[in-house]
Amino acid sequence: MRVPPPFLAAGLLLPAALLAQSPAEPPQATTQAKHPAAIQEAPLRAHLAFLADDLLEGRGTGQRGAELTVRYLETQLKALGLRPAKGDSYRQPVSLLGLRTLTGRSTLSFLGGGACATPAFGTDIVYGAGLDRAEQAFDAPVVFVGYGISSALDRWDDYKGLDVKGKVLLMLVNEPAPTAEEPHLFDGPDLSYQGRWTYKFEEAARHGALGVLLVHTTPAASYGWPVVRNGWDAERFQLAQGPLGTPLQGWVTEDLARALAKQGGQELDALRAQAQRRDFRPVALDLRLKGTLHSAVRTVTQFNVAGVVPGTDPALKAETVIYSAHWDHLGRGTSADTHPGHDDIYNGAVDNASGCAALLAMAQTALHAPARRSQMFLFVCGEEQGLLGSKAYAADPLWPLAKTAADLNLDSLNFVAPTRDIGLPFANRSTLGDLGVAVAKASGLTVAPPRPDLGGGYFRSDHFSFVQAGVPALSVGGGRDYLGADPAALKAKAAAYGKRYHQVTDEYDPTWDLRGMVQQTQFTFDLGQAVANAPTKPSFKSAR
Repeated sequence: MRVPPPFLAAGLLLPAALLAQSPAEPPQATTQAKHPAAIQEAPLRAHLAFLADDLLEGRGTGQRGAELTVRYLETQLKALGLRPAKGDSYRQPVSLLGLRTLTGRSTLSFLGGGACATPAFGTDIVYGAGLDRAEQAFDAPVVFVGYGISSALDRWDDYKGLDVKGKVLLMLVNEPAPTAEEPHLFDGPDLSYQGRWTYKFEEAARHGALGVLLVHTTPAASYGWPVVRNGWDAERFQLAQGPLGTPLQGWVTEDLARALAKQGGQELDALRAQAQRRDFRPVALDLRLKGTLHSAVRTVTQFNVAGVVPGTDPALKAETVIYSAHWDHLGRGTSADTHPGHDDIYNGAVDNASGCAALLAMAQTALHAPARRSQMFLFVCGEEQGLLGSKAYAADPLWPLAKTAADLNLDSLNFVAPTRDIGLPFANRSTLGDLGVAVAKASGLTVAPPRPDLGGGYFRSDHFSFVQAGVPALSVGGGRDYLGADPAALKAKAAAYGKRYHQVTDEYDPTWDLRGMVQQTQFTFDLGQAVANAPTKPSFKSAR
């Protein structure tokens, strides 16, 4: 039996006698422990099954299921005995602006080349307002601006000083590929933040554009058109107190983009090739966008939910380690006809009832294994809308960011089988990764070798809001080296989830082998305990 390193000795192990103590009075940490503080499958499975149940209607932002979810989470934290993180409340209100495109009253047409094209909403194009205007009319020129990137760090500017006020920008998702001369362009093989569609909307708004239309391809976006359509066919949200978007924003299919470029006197492939170069300059298309946009606009309050297990060290208990997961999914939709035999509820069993279930199971364990630093269990809202809950938390934290040691995030856990390894994507960006490697070794696990982040996953989970706020953070991933009689079949089962991602088919299956989920949860808890008991906080390595 391998002896764990010193920083794992406290907090990861627990004497059996402490298990009998009341959760309302957390026991003191000990270094004379003989038994692990183990995550239990039964509560994890029970929470997962309930959170993914039809009763919660897909936990949609601004929908009935959202309030039911928040009630459940705060009730569970109270029943376990965690302290409220906001005074005497487990809730942190987050004010959101809700925008729904009224497709029956809205029409966009493209005029040019002697033709008028009116693409079908949902089939060829999706769009909506980026600010709180119920009615808007457009008559604007269309300009192709490459990837829509303006980054001094990368010495790249697709705008080249063009005044885009009053213009609609057609742009590519992702970013220019590295070259032999510049193998580390942007972030090399990994997608940088400048490649994310959220950045492109933000940058266009900073430049004062009237509108943005992103060209979708499955390889560039890392997901198919149905994922885009499902996200824009419903009500969308943004922080009510956050920066406003452009008046018009949306996506077009590659086929429509190709047709529009041709209608405007250009070829999409030629424009795409030009956009790979630093000397690219915006290309005005012989095309105007005309139409009206009608939107249902409202302000709604959603909630982050958080509870705390206090630390035991007189000095270090003023600092905290945060475990986070987003509780929201897509709620009820209208695409049941595309999945015969299924209802219109986006249950989000894997994404992310699994992460919330894991946090609740960890919270139950943490009460019996308090650490030197305090530990917060944070369930954030609005992740599917653009990390809104975690952004709101970072802007108005319940615990000072300067005294927050790290955030460990869980999103879409391993429902397939136990593994020999664990995922620590982008672990090299802070010393949190070094600690993770040590914890994995002590747990008898290897760290899964890194893979190029072609889809920008680093920027798509709530840990990134903490990174932007200066707190070392990462999302713990599941392993890929499955244990079982037929590893190839297990890998195929994991890969098949891609077809259920953001679909009504992401439902809980009581036959799932949750040993891998328990394993991933246990590792995350162990890593959090290691951070919570270490003499110093993790620090960043990478400036990007």
